[in-house]
Amino acid sequence: QVQLVESGGGLVQTGGSLRLSCAASRVIFSINTMGWYRQAPGKQRELVASITSGTTNYADSVKGRFTISRDNADKNTVYLQMNSLKPEDTAVYYCTARIVVPPAPYDFWGQGTQVTVSS
Repeated sequence: QVQLVESGGGLVQTGGSLRLSCAASRVIFSINTMGWYRQAPGKQRELVASITSGTTNYADSVKGRFTISRDNADKNTVYLQMNSLKPEDTAVYYCTARIVVPPAPYDFWGQGTQVTVSS
């Protein structure tokens, strides 16, 4: 069972920056995709960004402000650099990892880290 541990959340003012980290452990098979989702109060969980073999994907709302990357030395660690933060970025951010073992993919989730952007 893959375990994901997030860190780096906190309180920041509008326009500020935060860097989230997520480290995966107990990984037996290679992780295909890592990503970040978020869920604000009263809203559905949404994809923020993902990375697969160096190819990145972003939600329109964060393009140009957020950057997802995987650690060059440890491919089981993923980062989310968040710049120019806005109050609407306030949410619990969840790290995800997908392992593809035919015939099905397996998705794992972290416990979440709170990001609060004050106006």
